[in-house]
Amino acid sequence: MKTDSSKRFSTGFILLLVIGSAFFLGYRQGEKNVPAELIVTELQNKDTGKPELVDFSPFWQAWNVINEKFVTAATSTTDREKVYGAIEGLAKSLDDPYTVFFPPVESKAFETEISGQFEGVGMELGIKDDVLSVVAPLKDTPAFRAGIKSGDKIIKINDTLSADMTIEAAVKMIRGPRGTSVRLTIAREGKNEPLEITIVRDVINIPTIDTEVKQNIANGDDNKANNPWQNDIYVIKLYNFSANSSNLFREALRGFMESGSHKLILDLRGNPGGYLEAAVDMASWFLPAGKIVVSEEYAKGTEPTIHRSRGYNIFNDNLKMIILINEGSASASEILAGALREHNIAKLVGTKTFGKGSVQELIKITSETSLKLTIARWLTPLGHSISKEGLSPDYLIKLTTKDADIKRDSQMDKAVEILNGI
Repeated sequence: MKTDSSKRFSTGFILLLVIGSAFFLGYRQGEKNVPAELIVTELQNKDTGKPELVDFSPFWQAWNVINEKFVTAATSTTDREKVYGAIEGLAKSLDDPYTVFFPPVESKAFETEISGQFEGVGMELGIKDDVLSVVAPLKDTPAFRAGIKSGDKIIKINDTLSADMTIEAAVKMIRGPRGTSVRLTIAREGKNEPLEITIVRDVINIPTIDTEVKQNIANGDDNKANNPWQNDIYVIKLYNFSANSSNLFREALRGFMESGSHKLILDLRGNPGGYLEAAVDMASWFLPAGKIVVSEEYAKGTEPTIHRSRGYNIFNDNLKMIILINEGSASASEILAGALREHNIAKLVGTKTFGKGSVQELIKITSETSLKLTIARWLTPLGHSISKEGLSPDYLIKLTTKDADIKRDSQMDKAVEILNGI
């Protein structure tokens, strides 16, 4: 009996062990089959807004491996910071330098920067050929006075290399309180060695417009007496497309009309752009109602938005017009120049424009974070992409070092020659 009892006990124990082992193996196997995101218990709303056709298992698998095996530093990364980092990586994967995710601190700083006056050096930055570049220094700003030029490539900011740096990160490093300085190492076309330029920051007041009349010295005294403006040329220099630029441009055109001249030079060199509506409004002074100024091309499946002239169209066929452009002409400058060239209103003189033809929207992701996202690209009236191609001039004229040494503006001189029929 004792032997039978021992056998039953042994058999029962073995059976219990087998059942337990089977349960454990089944549990482990079942654990492997559990979707990776269900193992993540520290996050909420993991499925909210989740696309149905995207396999997120690699992301959640990576999340779990990091949590399980990463040797944490003295200051560990929070789960929220991991999420923000993932969104930053998602934005970067689009390979668009103008699409950027702003965590809380950066989001607040960006909203402050675009709201009004700021302190810094006074230049517009962009990404050109994957390199941080100067679109244009603004007139009478520290950058302008220090000799920064459109097209300069920024290699270092102080001692920090700019490679892979976002525009926003660069702006954050370059801006600062009035009276402080920043050191830029730049590469410039025509220079074999990098240049190091130190700029003292100041309050930046952005200029908008200047006008002047270029007297035609070939004009005889008799002709001057009969019509002193007959052969003179009116010049409008537009520095940006700000909120009040449309009104100022209208006043400048009034001055042009009152001058009696029919020769106009619109100087958009170094103009980094601004409001789309300002460019459309300015083009409307030269175009009949309904003519296309620019089209906005959106994501697939969305009809483009076509911006048309409002038809102020105050000029007759007598108008002769040249637009000056260079590598610092961007965004709204390219819209206006492209529209007036393709509608045969003006010829373009200078060098190829920057090629910044996209639209960004600042979208709130949470109450504290935002995403600056490229939502559209601009096309000229004939359908050319400004982003991909920029604008090539009808007359390619480059400013040389000799021009700078003797203070000669060969691009302006060429415009005057064309308008005078030389």
